[in-house]
Amino acid sequence: MTGQRHCRQQVVAEESADISSAASPWPPLRFTRYPLRCLGRVHDPCRVCRAGGAVCTAGARRPGYRCNGTGDAAALPCSQGARPPGDCGGGKNNAGVEVSDFLVPFAILSRAGTMDVVAVTLDEGPLATFTDLGSPGFKIATDTTVAQFDAAQPEGADYVIVAAQAAEPRLLAWLKQQSAHGATIVTICNGALIAAQMGVFDGRRATAHWSTSASRAETFPAIRWTPNRRYVADGTWISTAGVSAAIPASIALVEAISGQAKAQELASTLGAKDWSPQHDSDAFRPRLGTTAWPLAQVLYTNRWLHSGEQIDVLGAPGMDEATLALTVDAYSTTARSRASVVSTTGASFITRHGLVIVPDRQRERGSTVPLVAPADPMPVPALNGALDGIMQRYGRATAKGVALAFEYPDYPR
Repeated sequence: MTGQRHCRQQVVAEESADISSAASPWPPLRFTRYPLRCLGRVHDPCRVCRAGGAVCTAGARRPGYRCNGTGDAAALPCSQGARPPGDCGGGKNNAGVEVSDFLVPFAILSRAGTMDVVAVTLDEGPLATFTDLGSPGFKIATDTTVAQFDAAQPEGADYVIVAAQAAEPRLLAWLKQQSAHGATIVTICNGALIAAQMGVFDGRRATAHWSTSASRAETFPAIRWTPNRRYVADGTWISTAGVSAAIPASIALVEAISGQAKAQELASTLGAKDWSPQHDSDAFRPRLGTTAWPLAQVLYTNRWLHSGEQIDVLGAPGMDEATLALTVDAYSTTARSRASVVSTTGASFITRHGLVIVPDRQRERGSTVPLVAPADPMPVPALNGALDGIMQRYGRATAKGVALAFEYPDYPR
């Protein structure tokens, strides 16, 4: 493969268009392993990058990037290679991203094996994460910096996935640059507020977490904010609703790139029932007699009435990134506990798709801190299992409150 651009057929979403194998509004990939005619969508390995900031990029596999040897398509620059556990460098402005927004798409797209997925940060060093309600999360040693990525891939990414995070000026500038190169920007949850600040998507349809609907409509009136959709595709901007919507949106992206059969296979390995954009945003808002009390517990009363406890989540080499992120995120969203990642040795470990996780500490033998070890390696059952564990420990209302905060429609089951 030469890395040259082949034909690029722009597909713009209609007002009511859904992402489907029959008529996908996702732009086709700009880079292909072999020259192809424009067929509306390229079913060929692609490379995805995410950025903190941080993002991910995606597109065709190109010279200079390699798979990590696991059989999945997490990609690292050949010149850099995978960092050894514990070698994280010195962080500068990698201030943090929402942990599930960042790792769920990374894990799902990498698991598909049909694209190269690169985690990108503004500076060298570990990337901090935070959970849905703002508690500190664990740290990640990512693949490369935006400068290294730009040097290796001057034509840019095909897709850039943006998690919820602070709108760092350098991140906004880099996203504008990628958009100008033709990249599709994919925002997860309130990552949409980052894209809205770019100033290049006025007039486009988009969505984000239900909790920001009023504020974003006031702050960004030129964006056509669209309720009741788990994800929205409008030209070169794709956006999702809250936290859990990253799962169906990522599967839909795989379908657009690699076809319905691959998406169905992937959904089965994730434990996902479907990846439809259909959604009822209003069902998650505070309503007396239904959702108000569960939300009040996780947002207010739990922290007022309870001192909170430490929960250890056991990390291990080869662990799925989405499973780890969703488990930590769920327990830290209860306002009854803060979840930390621990390992039996205290050393960093490499995940299923090649990221290096820096645990908070070593799990000491005989520790009395409650330990959670995700019972299922598949992300969706792992999230359900975490919610079940939360219900058993803190009650049904708290578990329901976490599901509402995650905008997760499949719990209680």
